[in-house]
Amino acid sequence: MKLGFLTACLPDRSLTEIAQWAAENGYEALEVAAWPALGDRPFTATHIDPGTLNPDEIGELFQRHGLALSSLAFYDNNLHPDPTERAAVNEHVLKLIDAAAALKVPTVGTFVGRDPGRSVAENLAEAEKVFAPLVDRAGEKGVKIVIENCVMEGWHPDGYPGNLAYSPELWEWMFDLGLYLNYDPSHLVWMGIDPIEALTPYVGRVAHAQAKDIQLFPEKRNRYGWPGRAVVREDPWDVGWWRYRVPGLGQVDWSAVVDTLYEGGFDGVLSVEHEDPVWGGTEEKIKTGLQVAHRTLRPLIVA
Repeated sequence: MKLGFLTACLPDRSLTEIAQWAAENGYEALEVAAWPALGDRPFTATHIDPGTLNPDEIGELFQRHGLALSSLAFYDNNLHPDPTERAAVNEHVLKLIDAAAALKVPTVGTFVGRDPGRSVAENLAEAEKVFAPLVDRAGEKGVKIVIENCVMEGWHPDGYPGNLAYSPELWEWMFDLGLYLNYDPSHLVWMGIDPIEALTPYVGRVAHAQAKDIQLFPEKRNRYGWPGRAVVREDPWDVGWWRYRVPGLGQVDWSAVVDTLYEGGFDGVLSVEHEDPVWGGTEEKIKTGLQVAHRTLRPLIVA
């Protein structure tokens, strides 16, 4: 197993700069943000653009710093209710599959997504049609599509799940389509799902894993309920009773997570996804957060 991080937390730095900093600070891999240029949209970055891809140059960069490129990351709504937006998202996934093959990257990460105006059953039926050509292309190219189990509550007008991959029930459904899991325990915690119990039967379908922690405030949940703020919710992502943290500053049992991954035969990359508001806002704080995560996780991973 290798320890890496998702580059989206440093959107203003080049991939060259990030790779150098990662190597100097003990990281072994990068999950590279590969969104199209979307302006100032949070949690996104464009560190690899499939339209201007130079595989030799990127390969040399990673080899020079002794890093693995674990995945191309484009977490967006493949079931977007607007047909034009949906087509653009689906097409970008296809481009990244081709790019991953050219770079010899094993996985491309995305979301299932959801049309919030339709039922879960209707969305799942539509997803079977949407993902068929994506899975076929990935199979032809020797790439795996990994779906993160993020809830994406901010995509739903009432804060309900906006990405239909938030529970083991839905993992089984997407595995049947030929998709794999980018396992992130933090989302399971606030959903009320034991992250170890959920992971154990499915380690064989985890092709990539993310490390993000979470801090709960049960006294606030007693006011808002599980879906979070309802009357005044200016930020769709502010549920009001929990927040993400870097590993080591929240409530995830990382020893148990890493042990379960090892016991199940996982030998891929555990990638820190930094969305901690305490250690965010400035580049200096973000890098400190990544260092905290490294100090937490590095002792758990066999060299």
